[in-house]
Amino acid sequence: MIVALLNQKGGVGKTTIALHLAGRWSREGKRVIVIDADPQGSALDWSAQRARETAPRLFGVVGLARDTLHREAPDLARSADHVIIDGPPRVAGLLRSALLAADLVLIPAQPSPFDGWASAEMLRLLEEARVFRPGLAARFLLNRCAARTVIARETADGLVEHDPPVLASRIGQRVAFADAARSGRLVDELAPDSLAAREIAALAAEVEAVAT
Repeated sequence: MIVALLNQKGGVGKTTIALHLAGRWSREGKRVIVIDADPQGSALDWSAQRARETAPRLFGVVGLARDTLHREAPDLARSADHVIIDGPPRVAGLLRSALLAADLVLIPAQPSPFDGWASAEMLRLLEEARVFRPGLAARFLLNRCAARTVIARETADGLVEHDPPVLASRIGQRVAFADAARSGRLVDELAPDSLAAREIAALAAEVEAVAT
């Protein structure tokens, strides 16, 4: 399975979600590779920090920020159970290539009208990719949700009948994610019983269910 986290808007949490999904699946015994397709290289930076901290290697992170991704990702997928693409913002050629490579596209978005407007171009590219990949599945993921806010509820309600639909799982706005990133760790390593870790576990299970 190749899962691509894509949104043309930056700062929506693509890298955080990609790394935490990879960590969760690797701890379940799956072979996982993260493709850092963002020229900023945040996932590669996290991996380098983890190595400096001498933390055990959980999964591979490879840099592949080029528009031949759709030809190269399937080769990597043959040696892994799951490949996760951490996509770039605002690079249309790379986004198109990631869309053509993916089995499932996750579109992280914060519960904000601004994120909804910024996703419009992403949806246009998704429809373009479906000309070549009619069965390409996609889901919105509400990320960095403040608990019990009206805008989060309204955003989720507004996406109920949307195509693509929104996942039931949501990820909260939690300091634990930033704390983990600074040390090249994941939340379930630092606080395995935390709400953040439970949210990631629920998301990983739902994504697998959608993709199968």
